[in-house]
Amino acid sequence: MALAEPVSSVAYCSSALQGSCEVAGEDVLLNSSPRTAEPHNSQPGEDSKIEDYQVNSLGPKAAPSSPGSSMWTTRRDGEVKLRMEEQGPGSEAPKTVHQLFQESVNKYSNFYALASKKNGKWAKLTYKMYYDECWKAAKSFLKLGLERFHGVGILGFNSAEWFIADIGAILAGGFAVGIYTTNSPEACHYVAENCSANVIVVENHKQLQKILEIEHRLPHLKAIVQYGEEIKEQRPKLYSWKQFMELGRDVPDEQLREIIASQKPNQCCSLIYTSGTTGQPKGVMLSHDNLTWTAAAAARFIMLRDAREKQEEVVSYLPLSHIAAQMCDIWAAMTLGVQVYFAQPDALKGSLVETLREVRPTAFLGVPRVWEKMEEKMKSVGMKASAIRRKVAAWAKGVGLQTNLKKMDGRLDEPVNFRLARQLVYRKVRKAIGLDRCTKCYTGAAPITRETLEFFLSLNIPVMELYGMSESSGPHTISLPHAFKLGSCGKVLSGCHTLIHKPDMDGIGEICFSGRHVFMGYLNMEDKTREAIDEDGWLHSGDLGKHDKDGFLFITGRIKELIITAGGENIPPVPIEDAVKNAVPIISNAMLVGDKAKFLSMLLTLKCVVDAETGEPGDDLSPEALAFCQRLGSKATKVSEIISSKDKAIYTAIQKGISAVNEKAVSNAQKVQKWVLLEKDFSLFGGELGPTMKLKRPVVAQKYRDRIAQFYTDTETPSGEPSARP
Repeated sequence: MALAEPVSSVAYCSSALQGSCEVAGEDVLLNSSPRTAEPHNSQPGEDSKIEDYQVNSLGPKAAPSSPGSSMWTTRRDGEVKLRMEEQGPGSEAPKTVHQLFQESVNKYSNFYALASKKNGKWAKLTYKMYYDECWKAAKSFLKLGLERFHGVGILGFNSAEWFIADIGAILAGGFAVGIYTTNSPEACHYVAENCSANVIVVENHKQLQKILEIEHRLPHLKAIVQYGEEIKEQRPKLYSWKQFMELGRDVPDEQLREIIASQKPNQCCSLIYTSGTTGQPKGVMLSHDNLTWTAAAAARFIMLRDAREKQEEVVSYLPLSHIAAQMCDIWAAMTLGVQVYFAQPDALKGSLVETLREVRPTAFLGVPRVWEKMEEKMKSVGMKASAIRRKVAAWAKGVGLQTNLKKMDGRLDEPVNFRLARQLVYRKVRKAIGLDRCTKCYTGAAPITRETLEFFLSLNIPVMELYGMSESSGPHTISLPHAFKLGSCGKVLSGCHTLIHKPDMDGIGEICFSGRHVFMGYLNMEDKTREAIDEDGWLHSGDLGKHDKDGFLFITGRIKELIITAGGENIPPVPIEDAVKNAVPIISNAMLVGDKAKFLSMLLTLKCVVDAETGEPGDDLSPEALAFCQRLGSKATKVSEIISSKDKAIYTAIQKGISAVNEKAVSNAQKVQKWVLLEKDFSLFGGELGPTMKLKRPVVAQKYRDRIAQFYTDTETPSGEPSARP
């Protein structure tokens, strides 16, 4: 795969604004020679059009004085150059969110868009009804005093109201700002203050309390809207969803039309706040074009079907404050008329599979932890099956894995035993987890182990990896059913470009992005923006990776996660952590430590039962962990029992697994010399994991700094067999 080079010559469009939804001439950056773009006309007539791009070639360093002269901005009202290309997907006429929505309504007016479960039955909105509700919400936001380029914070689980508030805020000229439901009041304050929120929409009384605790420190806040449950106590500036939706009745439609007509594709409309894994959250500014272009590019790339051909159906359950869920559930869905079903708020606590079985989605995106939980549950159920059933399942999995690995290499023939296994096992498994109609299973947002991918592949459920970040509006590379490799994140989206920056002898370097999906900048953070986007406009991901000969991208680590030992060796921790988890099935989480130290050590947690309500890890071992103990002859049923007694069978098994991993290490510096079992598993509840279940290494390092220090109290590097330090 040829790597994209920095743009060496550029041309800028030049045209006069006509007072409608247009892009200023200098706001469009082309990758090659001048041209005149075709006018883009969006119907019906409520929206206006982008007229006559007249292109003038100004050279790479030209800096027009008008807005939009740069590829990035940190101003809330800033404009950027659009990274237009001469031909192909990157040359498509830019559009605003409203234009995209109108196009969808034109095409899918009477198709169902959103489905919410009310009193045991699905209540549905068509695309026309969905649009009308967003229009009403936009007018209500205006009535509440939403100012241009100010935030509407949304704090709640996925719902029709979440979507409507998000789009309504954008139509009204504000920023749609998702807030993680797990945020503390202080974390909510940081986001609300940073985006100058005029309105905050909350799901229930629990989330409302967070905002009431901080509202006196939010000078821009004018109103709070609550959906999801009845308001328990009336107070000024607090509205129920029903009251809110009626507020805009006396706001003239023309007032909203004028605001929509003033919006440009190269202006910010949405803020995605990073989870703060490595510091304070950053407000990722996404433009109308970022959202609308990326949604079309991604939907087209993974071959989502147009609803007029056959409507796709998905389940919305991942946090909408994260770009992955927003791009999948809101923007890509809108682009092709997908029907979105909302899961129950306790989806990630156990009810998701019930919803999947009922809806039977045609496409499904799960973060790695979701796939891992499914895997654990299926293994637990499998252990209870009869001997003959276990034997048949093992045979089918062996056949499934080998056949699908051959398919991955281009050999598409299906042997007789594979077709038999499909009838006996694969179809039943898919039906049991609600994926019997699903033709596109995806994972992203965090690393997934090869073991989990192979487990599902063995059951004829290929789970495709995709890769991207908030700063790339979501996806950058995607795997496809007919083009994937285990361990790879796939190939770059059409219209986007990848650069491996400063590759080493193995071709590994920092992964950099270019394309119309690259964000505008971090709100009010110029230094951080300059760190992320270089002089040539490349977005630096901070991830390390390489391409293989076929153009597939492989992530090898993260620059900030690299452990640099006292001997100067750079060690990516994730492969070693994954290898230990694979070697010792009772291990839930592993974190490698040893930065600036003479040797590596590891923090380990055991698989345990998690409180379904709070998400807090308990002391009882999980069914899979119990089965592991029983196979070794251990009678332990709790994590504390294993640690307090230093259970010989378990400690020996862990050391044996780590020793096996060490034997495959490429150098002595990459061997794990010491380890410790922690009393509590890592979790969202405990703060060690982020909303997408990414490990927050700085948090864990701080929390267990005394344990880590104990590894290195000895002055000598351990020799011989690695030792455990409980």
